[in-house]
Amino acid sequence: MSDIAIQASGLGRAFGEMWAVRGLDLEVRRGEIFGLVGPDGAGKTTTMRMLTGILAASEGTATVAGYSIQGGEEQIKSRISYMSQRFGLYGDLTVEENLRFYADLYEVPRRERETLEERLLGFSNLTPFRKRLARNLSGGMKQKLGLACALIHKPEILFLDEPTNGVDPVSRRDFWRILYAMLKEGVTIFVSTAYLDEAERCTRVGLMHRGSLIQCDTPQKLKEGIPGLLLELETERPRVAREALAGQLGWNRISLFGGKLHLYAGDEAEAEQARTVLQEAGIAVLAEKTITPTLEDVFIYQVSQEQEEEA
Repeated sequence: MSDIAIQASGLGRAFGEMWAVRGLDLEVRRGEIFGLVGPDGAGKTTTMRMLTGILAASEGTATVAGYSIQGGEEQIKSRISYMSQRFGLYGDLTVEENLRFYADLYEVPRRERETLEERLLGFSNLTPFRKRLARNLSGGMKQKLGLACALIHKPEILFLDEPTNGVDPVSRRDFWRILYAMLKEGVTIFVSTAYLDEAERCTRVGLMHRGSLIQCDTPQKLKEGIPGLLLELETERPRVAREALAGQLGWNRISLFGGKLHLYAGDEAEAEQARTVLQEAGIAVLAEKTITPTLEDVFIYQVSQEQEEEA
C-alpha cells in the first residue's frame, strides 16, 4: 500500500468563465492531519468536493486512497467519509438513531454495530444524550454527532469541511481531541478551516488563496520561512501608526492585530526606518519586541508577496 493517501496534479474547477480552483498540486500522506487554510472563497470547499467525487474536475488529475477521481468514484466513496459544512443529521431522530441510520447507509455489519456505537458515543461524550433528539443538541454536540456518524464505517480517509465553524471553544477542543484519537488509529484526516490557531494542530498545512495553493509545509517550517524580523509595536494610536508606516514601507509590511501592530522588517535598518517614521509622525512607541510569527502572520505575508509579484 502506498504511503500517499491523496495526490492531485494540476487540479482545477471552473464555473462558467470563473476558476474557483486552478493548477492545484497536492500530496497528503497516510496517517497525517492535513489542514487546508484560507478565507471564504479561497477554493477550499471546491477542492474537497472534487477530491471526494461530488464535483467533477475541469482539468487535472487526482487519486484518493489509490483510486482516480475520474472513474474510481465508487471505490473512493467506500473508503472515505465526508463531513460537509451542513452535515445531514436528522433532527427528528435521536443521537443513537442517527448513528444507526448511517450504519445502515454504509452497510456496517450488524455484529460490529453495537461496539462501534458505544465506542463513538464514548469518544464524543454523547453517551448521556443518546436518547436526545438531534434537533435539541447544542451546536458543538451536533458537530460531534456528525463526526461520529462520519466514522461509523471506519473510513481510511476523513474529509472535514470547516467542521468547527461557529462552534464554542470548549467544543472545538473536544472535537480536536477526537480527531487526534482517530489519527492514532491510522485514519488520514483532511480538514479545511478558517481558524489559523486550529491549523497549528495539523501535521502539515496548505495555505490557499484565490483558488491556488500558495505554500505548503509543516506549521513550524512555514513560520520559519518569513525572512527578516517580525516586530510587535504598541502605540497610542495604532490605526494612525499603521497608515504612517504603510505610506512609507507599503501596506504589505504592516498589519493590525487587536490594538498592536505587526511589522515585517527585512533587517534592523528597516526596523530603524519604521521607528523614524513614527517619530516624525509624532506617534510614541509604548512597547516594542521581536516576536515569533503565527500562521496568520505567515498567511498575510505570503498573500502580500503574491500581490507584489502580480503588481
